[in-house]
Amino acid sequence: MKVVVQRVSEASVEVNGKVISSIGKGLLVLAAYRKDDNEANLDWMARKCLELRIFEDESGRMERSVIDEEGDVLIVSQFTLYGECRKGRRPSYTRSASFEEARDLHGSFVEMVSLYYPRVKEGIFGAKMKVRLINDGPVTLIIEKDNS
Repeated sequence: MKVVVQRVSEASVEVNGKVISSIGKGLLVLAAYRKDDNEANLDWMARKCLELRIFEDESGRMERSVIDEEGDVLIVSQFTLYGECRKGRRPSYTRSASFEEARDLHGSFVEMVSLYYPRVKEGIFGAKMKVRLINDGPVTLIIEKDNS
């Protein structure tokens, strides 16, 4: 599993010209799934995203999590994170989970994050989405977890 976590002051997802989810201060999590992902990977990633200390405390140090800040979390599926671009000009997605596998993994991931923290919203899996955000900092992290 691979995610891109961005600290945002606001973010939203639009589908077919309609905003379907929006958040204020918090995290935008773009999530991609591999063929061999499992529940343990999803659980590890859910806790990692929620516990990351990337919000500033009173002294300006990044010591607070989204939970500490009582911020929001917006999770958007993004299979292109596993696009392999080393050869040729067209990305290869051979490491990505199939549509059906990824749909199930994504549903489980959103559910796990929601069990740990209730302020979670999401995009629509498989939809063509427009994601808008104001990256705060900017703070952007890429986190990957395999089965090891």
